[in-house]
Amino acid sequence: MPHPLPVQFIRYVVVGGIAFIVDFSSLYMLTAHFGWHYLASATVAFLLGLATNYALCIAWIFDFHAIPNRSHEFIIFCSIGVVGLGLNNALLYVLTEYGHIHYLGSKAISAISILAFNFTMRRTILFS
Repeated sequence: MPHPLPVQFIRYVVVGGIAFIVDFSSLYMLTAHFGWHYLASATVAFLLGLATNYALCIAWIFDFHAIPNRSHEFIIFCSIGVVGLGLNNALLYVLTEYGHIHYLGSKAISAISILAFNFTMRRTILFS
């Protein structure tokens, strides 16, 4: 039997926190230590966080898989992530360039904003 929605959401927040640490620290390292532009860093960092998120979602959160083929499931999971990436980078750009917020602060704000979108889409399409 699948975990109840509140349990799934709490676990998703924990997993999201771990993926956020991977994402945020990669963004910082690539930008501050390797000199990459923050939007290029954000894209690579987001993909690292996405891979972390997928592995942990499969292992700990979602018991039921609406799509039996794991390759197809991963492609759809990543497709949702790509939409999230687009939203993430758009918010990051607007908040940094026009809101004059440091890129790390912008990243924190965008991550919180994207959390509900990603959970809802993944639960509805893949794991319900």
